[in-house]
Amino acid sequence: MERSLFKLIPAVDLLLREIEGEAWFSSLPRAFLKEKLNVYLEEVRAHIREGIISSEEALSRFFSPEVLFSRLEELTRPRFRRVINATGVVIHTNLGRSLLSSVAIDAVVEACRFYSNLEFSLDTGRRGSRYSLVEGLLTELTGAESALVVNNNAGAVLLVLETLARGKEVIVSRGELIEIGGSFRIPDVMARSGAILKEVGATNRTHLYDYERAIGPDTAALFKAHTSNYRIIGFHKEVGLEELVSLADRYGLPVIEDLGSGNLIRFPAGINVREPTVQESLSKGVAVVSFSGDKLLGGPQAGIILGKREYIEKVKKNPLNRALRIDKMTLAALEATLRIYKEPELAIQEIPTLRMICEPVEMLRKRAYSLARRLRKEVGDLFEIKVKEGNSRVGGGANPEYGLPTYLIKVLPKFDISLERIKMLLLKTQPPLVGRIEDEEFSLDIRTILREDISLMGKIFKDLYSMWREGNVR
Repeated sequence: MERSLFKLIPAVDLLLREIEGEAWFSSLPRAFLKEKLNVYLEEVRAHIREGIISSEEALSRFFSPEVLFSRLEELTRPRFRRVINATGVVIHTNLGRSLLSSVAIDAVVEACRFYSNLEFSLDTGRRGSRYSLVEGLLTELTGAESALVVNNNAGAVLLVLETLARGKEVIVSRGELIEIGGSFRIPDVMARSGAILKEVGATNRTHLYDYERAIGPDTAALFKAHTSNYRIIGFHKEVGLEELVSLADRYGLPVIEDLGSGNLIRFPAGINVREPTVQESLSKGVAVVSFSGDKLLGGPQAGIILGKREYIEKVKKNPLNRALRIDKMTLAALEATLRIYKEPELAIQEIPTLRMICEPVEMLRKRAYSLARRLRKEVGDLFEIKVKEGNSRVGGGANPEYGLPTYLIKVLPKFDISLERIKMLLLKTQPPLVGRIEDEEFSLDIRTILREDISLMGKIFKDLYSMWREGNVR
């Protein structure tokens, strides 16, 4: 029987002719489709060997248009694709960090569709600098004397240290030797830059005299890292920025600060986000400050370097800068994002990251109950749907000790399935949905569910049930 079933498997060319008229496959290269069809055929052969397919009738189901097209569509989807973020983490590092505003998206599309003045001066008709296209906006918004943008904040820190401290000592408090996601560690980056790390103080307490005692002839800078993704509380002491700058000035040294999240606004009253602003750091005399573009700023991935002209100009001239430079899409999105910040109130409305963080709790409650009613109507026979209060997170390493009040939609299955199985099956839906398991319940946080995602939720949970049922039948 097994041998005869193998002989009944259709040829690839025959299957290619069957799918030719389907819209999903029409734009895909024939060679790519053929490759994925061969993957599918190998899956069918494996099912025969394992006894999952044991009759001609069972085999024919695998080549019905519904099953064949569904599986082939799954195999040909892009590896990099949209997901629904129902975790409540606004700046989710693993899910793409900040979403761009509509004007930033339009700017990226235009930059990709047409030629541009990326490195061409429209004033002189000669070669220009890509960095000049956003430098004016950055200095205007922050009060910095000069600015430079590279491809991410790790690159920014590396470039600044390599320029200003290669072969010399940089003094850092032990309590600020941070590590963030992806194993970015200040000591490792400093070592790669050629600067020599000089730790001072204790993990929980560092005093001004610790820095002063460490200053010597080989000292190039004092370094401060904002502990954005953790806090030390209790018996704790750190040196304030003003004190550190005053000390550095006495010895003719710069203070370099890694701010991480890069906040440009003061959040409205009632929004429990306590992150320092870039403007505050610069006003206190920091020589160079760097931060990310795709965290609290709400723009594209970038490392933004601001500060005093004498230091930034040196950084600009570093040959390593070319290896870290940004492309036209980043420039387009960053310029469009920064322009919105000319009106901070508009930024809160138009930049998705800020809008989600600042969304009123009452609005979240209304949206949660609306989604719950919709899910009860569409999948109430499969799942019990409840709403409860909860907490969201800013994410991106910002505001770690404070949650944002939110509403959660609890999804309780009426069939025998584990929470972990729900979580994994939802990663296979189209689009995939990432929720959270909390208090032994599977929950959806309304704060990060986009309005465009709402209409998809019922189908997603129906698909989850179908996949569970199909797996159980097999």
